[in-house]
Amino acid sequence: MTCTNCLHRGLGALDGIGAWLPNLAIRLLLAYEFWTAGLQKLKGDNWFTDIQDKFPFPFNVVPTEISWQLATWTELIGPVLLVIGLGTRFASAALVILTIVAWASVHAGNGYNVCDNGYQLPLIYLVLFLPLLFQGPGNFSLDHWIRKFTAMK
Repeated sequence: MTCTNCLHRGLGALDGIGAWLPNLAIRLLLAYEFWTAGLQKLKGDNWFTDIQDKFPFPFNVVPTEISWQLATWTELIGPVLLVIGLGTRFASAALVILTIVAWASVHAGNGYNVCDNGYQLPLIYLVLFLPLLFQGPGNFSLDHWIRKFTAMK
């Protein structure tokens, strides 16, 4: 066996693992982050009234109680969908919109550094959502199994 064959076999094995593991890890990390934020909102007081003027249109005209409920439940339902890999692209898109609104209204004027409540974390989240939006959830997901099952018929 030549060195080239070993390299190709090794890369092939990594490709096989890549169809299962990376997007699962991304889904679990993002789910944890948004779930904890959703729980904080669920148990906390609505502070959106303090920053409604910073929300981008059309969110700045939505009553803050509705915005609070939308954010809370998006941060609770979205992560559940990410963990099981069901409606992953839809959940990711909803969480991307939520992240963009948070960036614009909470983080934008604070610079990059996360310690200054800057936009570092929202940027990282948005980059992590890219594979989920464009590649889907990966093979370890209900979306994959549903697609596979419906393609067989």
